[in-house]
Amino acid sequence: MSGIDNYMNTYFDRRMKDIIEEWNLGTRRDFGDFTERLGFVEGEIRELSAFERGAAARLTVLEQRLARCREAKK
Repeated sequence: MSGIDNYMNTYFDRRMKDIIEEWNLGTRRDFGDFTERLGFVEGEIRELSAFERGAAARLTVLEQRLARCREAKK
């Protein structure tokens, strides 16, 4: 049985990088700064939400102006 264990250990040692990539596995290095990256993404989401609210308000104003222009044109 130890022959199979040695073979498997050698196989995994040689192919670990490919296995991690193929199965989309994370490593300790990938998750080491996970909380920092998560905080950054959450901050970006807040900024995008604020932008979306501002853009929606500007779009509403533009739509109102367009409606007034169409009414004036009639």
